[in-house]
Amino acid sequence: MEVSNIKPGHPIWADLVSTNLEASKRFYGELFGWTYGGSEDEYGNYTTAFLNGKRVAALYPHVPDMGGVPNVWTVYLATTDIHETAAKVEAAGGTSLYPPMHVEPYGWMGGFQSPGGEMVGAWQPESHPGFEVLAEPGAIMWLEAITKDFGAAKTFYEAAFGWTTDIMSDTEEFRYATLERGDEATAGLMDGSMFLEDAVPGFWQIYINVESVDETVAKLESLGGSVVEAAADTNFGRIAFVTDSTGARFRLHQHVEGATYEPDTAE
Repeated sequence: MEVSNIKPGHPIWADLVSTNLEASKRFYGELFGWTYGGSEDEYGNYTTAFLNGKRVAALYPHVPDMGGVPNVWTVYLATTDIHETAAKVEAAGGTSLYPPMHVEPYGWMGGFQSPGGEMVGAWQPESHPGFEVLAEPGAIMWLEAITKDFGAAKTFYEAAFGWTTDIMSDTEEFRYATLERGDEATAGLMDGSMFLEDAVPGFWQIYINVESVDETVAKLESLGGSVVEAAADTNFGRIAFVTDSTGARFRLHQHVEGATYEPDTAE
């Protein structure tokens, strides 16, 4: 699915910070068919990835003085005014990790942490519009925040990014909301307080669409990736939780005929 005119508050971009950029490029290139544009030396060898000529994500190298956690995917939400978003983040109980930064001529970026603990970016596009393809095999098809304070995080995203949330499930076993409803939904918010260990903060994760999860897992392992949770059929499709060759975590998703995309309410 080609993408244009991403709405404010919706996911607009994702990038990977890697301790071995060349290894990461080989991994995603061989697994998903990604190709790469020239790296931006001015911006730390930031490298855009393409799927069939369309922008799909980016990768860049981690350096020791950068701080933060390496080998992790970061998700960015769209904004039309990064400075206003930064002010709304603070007012909503979030934290700005650094001042808004102009990445000329591409756009403005910001980094934040929600009251639920997860880090999230914001992107105000100029010449870089963000995702040009989503949901095709080899492209990101879903993004979600796993939070340690569901109520606070939900209020935060509504206030800071203008989310209209739809509660899919609100039980002690499974608490989940989506940004928008049904076919308009582009992101999710999951309560991770019941399964995340105390030392593990909340985080955003990406799902990459594939034609066959099982075949992709086999190839992933041959490329040095690993399986965190084995592939399983769910109401949301067939899903596996995996890592790339540097340890960055993400999920694989395969559409399954008959998937309801509704929570399992069986006792």
